[in-house]
This record gives sequence, C-alpha cells and structure tokens, in this order.
Amino acid sequence: MPAVRREADRARQQLFTALTDDRAACRDSLSELAEAANWPLPPAVRAIAPAAPGDAHQLAAVLDDALTGTFAGRPCLLLPSPDPDTRAPLDLPLRGRFAAVGHAVPLPDTASSLRWALRLLALTPARGGPDARPVFVDDHLSTLLLLQDEPLAHALAARWLRPLADLTPRQSERLEVTLLAWLEGGGAPEAAKALSVHPQTVRYRMRQLEKLFGPGLRDPRTRFELEMALRSRRLMAQVRRQHSRLGRRTARVVTADFTPVVVGRIARVNGL
Repeated sequence: MPAVRREADRARQQLFTALTDDRAACRDSLSELAEAANWPLPPAVRAIAPAAPGDAHQLAAVLDDALTGTFAGRPCLLLPSPDPDTRAPLDLPLRGRFAAVGHAVPLPDTASSLRWALRLLALTPARGGPDARPVFVDDHLSTLLLLQDEPLAHALAARWLRPLADLTPRQSERLEVTLLAWLEGGGAPEAAKALSVHPQTVRYRMRQLEKLFGPGLRDPRTRFELEMALRSRRLMAQVRRQHSRLGRRTARVVTADFTPVVVGRIARVNGL
C-alpha cells in the first residue's frame, strides 16, 4: 500500500474517532484531519450500524463518501447527510442487508446518531437474506425515547398502572388495550373501531376503568402519563416476544419486523 494511501487511511480513522468522541474537538483540528483524509466536513452526518460486522467494509466500498470506524466495539459508518429526509442513496447499497441507520445530526452530535442506531439495532431482531432491509431511527423516535431506560419505563408502568395489579392477566390485558385505544382515539366510537368491538363494549370497560382510576382519567396530565405507561409496557412486551421468537428460531432466518405497537384485535365479548 502506498505511503500516501496509508496516511489517508490513518487520517480517516483519526477523523472518525474525533467525530465520535463526546469531547468536542476544535473545528481547526477537525478541518486538518478532514483535509488529510480527503473527506470534506459536511454540515450533518448520519450513522449506519450494520448487524454483520463484515458489511461495514463492503458498504464503504460502494458508499464512496462514507467514513468507517469502530464505535462501542462495532464497525460503523458515517455518511454525509445534506438532506435528512432523503433515503434514496441508501436503497441499493443496503438492499439485502440488515442495518440500523441513525438520524441526521450536526457534526458535534455524531456520537448521538451512532448510539441511537446501535440501540435500535439491539431492540430489533436480526434479519438476513434477500428480504433484509434497514431500520431507520427516524421511524422509531418515540419507541427509542420510551425505552431509553427500561428500568425507568418499568417504574413508570408500575406507578401509573397500579390499579390494574389485582386483576387477572386476561382482565388487565383487555382493560389496557381499551384504555390505550380510548386515549389515542379520544372516545368510545374511535376506540371501538380500533379494537373491532361494539362501542357499548368500550363504554362498559371504561366504566370499569373509571372505578379503578377515579376522576384522574379526565385529567390531561394523568392521561398523558397513562398513555406513556401503556405504550412503554406494550413496547417492552413486544421486544421480549420478538427476541424470544428469535431464540427459538436459531436454525433458520428470522424475518420478524420491529414495528410500532398497534392495538390488537380483541374478542367481541362484553365486560371483563
């Protein structure tokens, strides 16, 4: 390898390290490294965290403007992102690869894009094969926010959903999905449509919930906290189920998606 190429590769590695270090490097220092690395500093970047470590080098070969390096022990890439809403340039390179793509951030926040990409990768069951596709942090911001600290999310759910603790799992499940649908939809007809049940069923369950939670259900702050608690509990349960299924399918490729929680179908049965 020519000495000039070795120097450029060393400068690119140093630039990656400087950009992903929480201790902000001065602009002059970054500019010098960027010039040595022949990598003009963009106004914003987004991270790419491949699930397969070997994919990082393969992606770097087809993404000429990508900067590669190691973050938290994993090979990752940084890609200039002049337009944070444009994904088209990534469609072909990432086709058939499972990876998490971070949100576009200004250079001082580069490490944040990498951290959230890796967090989303950890939450999403691994997928492979020709149908594999990337997941984007931009599509899961609320999920990542709610699950950024799982013990805290558990505490939130325990605090606000305590009135349901003495019910059977089946009763609690029905009331939880009903309450979440009611909070999201704003009324019994909307909740009934989301749950595929009769509006009277929703009204009956809401009367049960009002007995359990009292007048707090009409308080905006309480409703906000309850919705966060319910969403957190659903998301944590979904992640557990998906990883459990993954553990049982080690002999074949897992293709389950990580998608935002939606209210499931409930049997058309009145009452609890």
